Amino acid sequence: MTLVPIASDGSVLGANPVLSEVPYDHPDARSLTQSLRAEQASLYGFADDPADTPSVVFDASTDGRFVVAYVGGEPVGCGGIRRLDTRTAEIKRMYTVDHARGYGIGTGILDHLERHAASFGADKVLLETGRHNMAALALYRRAGYGPCRSYVPGRDLQVNRAMTKRLDSV
Repeated sequence: MTLVPIASDGSVLGANPVLSEVPYDHPDARSLTQSLRAEQASLYGFADDPADTPSVVFDASTDGRFVVAYVGGEPVGCGGIRRLDTRTAEIKRMYTVDHARGYGIGTGILDHLERHAASFGADKVLLETGRHNMAALALYRRAGYGPCRSYVPGRDLQVNRAMTKRLDSV
């Protein structure tokens, strides 16, 4: 797949994204997750602070991973995965900057995270997204995710959508 995203300054970035597994507290991860928070706050009027999530959630010692996608050296997307139990993983903090959307970056990140989940024995992935985030909902549906019951206590079902996917096809 050939990508031609546009940089935040309007210039054309290179082609294919490079996915790098980074610590969750890496500066590019922090910048992207804070951009995600700002977008969520504009859509819903509030958002959890990603800085409140302990880095160990996405640490290799717990089978977690956090990935940043770079195009032309610019961080343009991110996502994380964590183990919930021996057979279940959760995708979190998926985000692609506005000017790089529509080039398959989110799909690439999601595929990478799903392969990692399968590598540690997960056969099911869960995730949450907001009901107003049409791009995310479309991405997850295209990737084979379907609705499921909320798995996070206290979530507002008028805002959040829980989704799941079996990994037998990964």
